[in-house]
Amino acid sequence: MSNPFEQEDSNYLVLINEEGQYSLWPASIPVPAGWTQMLGKAKRRVCLDYIAEQWTDLKPLSLCDETGMPGVVQEAGG
Repeated sequence: MSNPFEQEDSNYLVLINEEGQYSLWPASIPVPAGWTQMLGKAKRRVCLDYIAEQWTDLKPLSLCDETGMPGVVQEAGG
């Protein structure tokens, strides 16, 4: 059985959680609770490029709040 997270030709979603952490997610699997879709169905490489472009600060937002450092999460579509 192949890993559904590593299929180059499959469709994926980009998800984000409350901490501002991104995830590549197979479009064929329901979105888990606590995650929000940021990018709709797209090929794996498109999704990975989107994540690399958007997720520039890997610190969880709660850590940014505690330290007073800004954490930036852009809304879907912009």
